Amino acid sequence: MTSTERRASASLASIFALRMLGLFLVLPVFALEARKYPGGDDPVMLGLALGIYGLTQGLLQLPFGMASDRFGRKRVIVLGLVIFALGSFWAAAATDLNSLLIGRSLQGAGAVSAAVTALLADLTRDEVRTKAMALVGGSIGLMFALSLVVSPLLTAWIGLSGLFWLTGLLALVGVGVVIWGAPPAPAPLPGQGRGQLRDVLAHADLMRLNVGVFVLHAVQLAMWVAVPAMLVQAGLDKALHWQVYLPAVLTSFLFLGVVFAMERRGHLKKVFLLSIGLIFLVQAGLLLQSAGTTSLGILSVLMLVFFCGFNALEATQPSLASRIAPRAMRGTAMGVYNTLQSFGFFAGGLMGGWLAKSWGSPAVFLCCGAATLAWLLVAWPMTTPGRGAPVGQVA
Repeated sequence: MTSTERRASASLASIFALRMLGLFLVLPVFALEARKYPGGDDPVMLGLALGIYGLTQGLLQLPFGMASDRFGRKRVIVLGLVIFALGSFWAAAATDLNSLLIGRSLQGAGAVSAAVTALLADLTRDEVRTKAMALVGGSIGLMFALSLVVSPLLTAWIGLSGLFWLTGLLALVGVGVVIWGAPPAPAPLPGQGRGQLRDVLAHADLMRLNVGVFVLHAVQLAMWVAVPAMLVQAGLDKALHWQVYLPAVLTSFLFLGVVFAMERRGHLKKVFLLSIGLIFLVQAGLLLQSAGTTSLGILSVLMLVFFCGFNALEATQPSLASRIAPRAMRGTAMGVYNTLQSFGFFAGGLMGGWLAKSWGSPAVFLCCGAATLAWLLVAWPMTTPGRGAPVGQVA
């Protein structure tokens, strides 16, 4: 990477990290702590409050992405982070589940993922883009691991409302990183037009990636409706769940070395499909565990395999989307991509809570496995960009 690419990757990864740390700090304890609020005894409402963030973010990712094509990436990112901070402060002041739901929906309205990803793509070359996206994905994974360790401790100290106050402050720190840390976005190319939504929706390979990111994040959130309870059933106290998550997340980063090596040899599609297959195998394993006696050792292995596949997909999918989409429509393309990602969060939280309430944990993993298998079939015919291919050209 050049110095500008390293600066861009580090600063934009830190923006994701600051924002996602705030979200992840809430995730491990939300289902337990939100029950203490008036109205928190309904699993469906809990799932809605957890997933509503994804709905509002999904509704606004595309407008934010298109706006970044027109008005500039940095302006849109700053606006989104400020809205996210305001939503965090609202949730911090909530006194019942309905107010908490409103705060979560405002958090989602700060939909900056598309603009940040598009800016990173603008500032990096195709041949290093997967590494740049992996740095972003790695920072997200590290924040997730960190949150699993410190979230129970912080919750015991400052409570759920305190976590939301911290989330808002981290978002404001991200504003400073955007303004003073990230390199300026490159000027538009001469004669470059604006991306059209219909062009993105008509692009078969981009839509395969959009389907994939929806399924991936729906499965991720639906899993976490049931996995914490399974760990408790296996004999691990909720305050010690990080002992499973943290080693799994950190060890899974080694799998990214396999991803980079296979990409250099022109096998990116193979590792992409392999990663989807790993997610499917995890759902099958969790289904068997939920239908019988849970084993802490088996659950730990399944979490490791899940994070291997998840981190690889978090690096390769946005990289592929940004490389397939021409620069003029990159913000729009990443807007659609992140819209489906956010809808996946919403659908996973809502459906996971409903399935767990109605039919129990096995139904959650059965539906997650079926969705992952369908994704694998959709992704199978996809073409991937060759190394050194011009932007927007696939091989």
